[in-house]
Amino acid sequence: MKSYEDFADFSLKWENQEDWLLPNVLEHQAEAQGDRTFLQWETDGETISFEETNRIVNRLAHGLVDQGIEKGDHVLLMLPNSLEYLYLWFALSKIGAVEVPVNTDYKQQSLSHVANLTEASFGIFDEEYVSRLTDIEGDLDYLETVAVKGDESAAAGLELERLEYDALVSDDDRNPDVALDYHDVASIIMTSGTTGPSKAIQKTYSHQYFFSEECRNLVQLSEDDVYMTGNPLFHSNAQVLVVYPALIAGAKVCLFGKFSGSDWVDRLHETGATVCNFLGSMMDFVYQQPERDIDDQNDLRCLFAAPTATGIKEEFQERFSVEYITEVYGSTEISLPVLTPYGVDRPDGAAGLLLEEFYDVELKDPKTDQPVEAGKMGEFATRPRIPWITTPGYYGMPEKTVEASRNHWFHTEDGLRQDDDGWFYFVDRIGDTLRRRGENISSYEVEQPILEHEAVEEVAVVGVPASEEGGEEEVKAFVVFKSEMTATEEELIEWCAERLPSFMVPRYLEDIDELPKTSNEKIQKKDLRERGNTDKTWDRKSADIALTQE
Repeated sequence: MKSYEDFADFSLKWENQEDWLLPNVLEHQAEAQGDRTFLQWETDGETISFEETNRIVNRLAHGLVDQGIEKGDHVLLMLPNSLEYLYLWFALSKIGAVEVPVNTDYKQQSLSHVANLTEASFGIFDEEYVSRLTDIEGDLDYLETVAVKGDESAAAGLELERLEYDALVSDDDRNPDVALDYHDVASIIMTSGTTGPSKAIQKTYSHQYFFSEECRNLVQLSEDDVYMTGNPLFHSNAQVLVVYPALIAGAKVCLFGKFSGSDWVDRLHETGATVCNFLGSMMDFVYQQPERDIDDQNDLRCLFAAPTATGIKEEFQERFSVEYITEVYGSTEISLPVLTPYGVDRPDGAAGLLLEEFYDVELKDPKTDQPVEAGKMGEFATRPRIPWITTPGYYGMPEKTVEASRNHWFHTEDGLRQDDDGWFYFVDRIGDTLRRRGENISSYEVEQPILEHEAVEEVAVVGVPASEEGGEEEVKAFVVFKSEMTATEEELIEWCAERLPSFMVPRYLEDIDELPKTSNEKIQKKDLRERGNTDKTWDRKSADIALTQE
């Protein structure tokens, strides 16, 4: 079987692992890149050089120390996308404090959960979110001090100690030069919590750096590139798959407050972006926008889309004149064991090839932990070949760390298969796979063709109990239609029957206004499975629609 290294060389800007520290990289690039632009806020906002970024960060780092924050302290960051967010992240790294990004949708129990689980005593909140602490102040076990960016009066009523953001800024722009080790914990990122309470993923400096180097190699990022994103900075994607890779490469980052499908083409033109990053259904959101004469008039070289919407990939690439669309498989815990070598034609639906130099991988039976037969779906389990490029564990949840690391492999709960040439294919989350009349069905593979229908905005496929004995489950699709568009159930079934094996075609369809989601925009399929069939559910069999070979 082939691996990533059979097609491409994997390079490291800093080969000595002891140098895999964000503060070291920033100091180096401040000197090497000087007054070249590193950060740009939106299309007409301020631009900041590498040198100025480092100067601002150093002032913040000293200011944080003056407020009593020390190496190893956990600090909550709850702010919208902004240049200040990046400065704070970098400044915390400079002094060895642990950044704890907080999803800006968190409130009530979800907010107290992250604050208590991570044992953070200090928090930096935007004025828009700080009032949410008022409702949960009595439930906070560790948080003592909050710095407010914006109007400090937004925190009125809080008994916690409060500071203005300006109190965090010193006039000392020297490197604080705190002694750090590459295996120190640099950040704690919360999981999305689709199957239970969010877990706190610890990431070391080494883990952060290697993750970012993988992305730099994946998209072949260089000093000549402009990397554009509106993805949230509380998520690993924007941090270690956009900003940090650009810092390592000496590239420019154009940061937006939010992603916008309708403005995406205009942003390409206005920023001169050469690389862009999509998550989830973003690729389809852009594709569904009305075509314009300027769609193909841009500098976009590479689109990193995870997952790639295979059904529209070729049309998307031609319409927007994208040189290359690439994909990966990985997670916040394990970085990216599977990468697509740049420029290589990959089979439809393939996520990439194993980065064999750095990872061992097995696809395992989730019940027995034994390797599955070649070509079969198994749970993706991995272990690093060098230390500290994956998570050391979940903070505050040792039992979850042990569970995920059973038999000395990290278990992802993702089902993948591998073909004879070595390409890996994501099949489904293990809990989202359903079984119908002896056939294992990937909800993902059913969802993709439905999403290609022009009237469909979103879809989630789950299994519901079959009515016959031995039938196990039936396929049900919850469908969200686009505004002012719809399709009949019969039309959707015909659409599916033309694109799917008959055993995968949904028996049940239900029109739904919106899908239940976590604050990270991941669909909560557990809620949909529990909902099952309702009086709004349409049944293909009751409608007497038969499929060939069923």
